[in-house]
Amino acid sequence: MRWFTILPLLLLSACLGSPMPDAHVPPFAKVPYQPISREAVVAIALREWRLFGQNIADPMADATRTIKPEREPGLWQRVGEYWWLGLNANAPEIAWTGKHDGHGKIFSPDIDGDYAWSAAFISYVMRIAGAGARFPYSADHADYINAGRLVSMGETAAWIVAAQRVQDYAPQLGDLICFGRGRARGLRYEDLPTPSLFPSHCDIVVDTSVAGQISVIGGNVEDSVTLNYVPVTQDGRLATPDGVVVDTRFPWMAVLRLIIDDPAKATS
Repeated sequence: MRWFTILPLLLLSACLGSPMPDAHVPPFAKVPYQPISREAVVAIALREWRLFGQNIADPMADATRTIKPEREPGLWQRVGEYWWLGLNANAPEIAWTGKHDGHGKIFSPDIDGDYAWSAAFISYVMRIAGAGARFPYSADHADYINAGRLVSMGETAAWIVAAQRVQDYAPQLGDLICFGRGRARGLRYEDLPTPSLFPSHCDIVVDTSVAGQISVIGGNVEDSVTLNYVPVTQDGRLATPDGVVVDTRFPWMAVLRLIIDDPAKATS
C-alpha cells in the first residue's frame, strides 16, 4: 500500500522538475475561458499597438529616430511579457526583455537584432487570445510558417494555422501574412516546409474594410508594435504597390489562415 502512496509523489516531483509548457500561463488563456476568435486576436493586437503609442510604419522617420520604444520604461517590461508568456516555460528566451538578456544584463542597442521579439509578439497574441496547445509558440516565425504548411499538406491537424498561397487566398481578420528576410527573401510557398529555420517575419491582419489595402500589426517593427498598410487586389489578395497580384519579385511568402471558422477546410 505504501508504494501506492509514494508513486504519485514521485510523479509529482518529476513534474515539478520539468514544468509543463504552459505552467506560467494564466487560467483565462490556458483553459481557455472562451474559445479563440478572430475578434480576440485583432483586439489584443490593437491593444498592444495602442500601448506602444499607435506607431504607423514610416521608414524615413525610422531612419532618423534615436529613441527605441522597446527600451523605454514601461515598454521594455512589456516586451519581457511577450517573451515570458508567448513562449513555452522551458524556452531559453523567456527571461529576455526589450533591453535585457536572460541574466538581467542590458545589451547594446546595436545588437538588438540578436534579441528580435517579433515572433514572441505573435506567440503572445495567440496565447492570450486562447489558442492553447494548438499554436506552435516560438521565438522564430519559421516554426509556425512550416507548421502551417504541414497542416495545409494534410500531414497534421495539430495546429490552428494553415499556410495558403498568396495568389489564391485573401487574408482575413486575425490571419498572419509572412515573408522571408535576408537570405530567405526569395523563399516561396512552394519551398515550404523547410528542413531548418530561416529568417522571416509575420504580421497580424487587423482591418480589411478599406478597398485596396489591409492594415496589419507586427512586433519589433521599427523597435515597436507597429501598424502598416499593405496593398491588396480588388478581391483582397496580397498585391504589389501597383495593384498586381504578388509574384516572385515581391516578398510575401504565405498567408497563415486561422482555422477557426471551418476546421473541415484546413487542407488545400
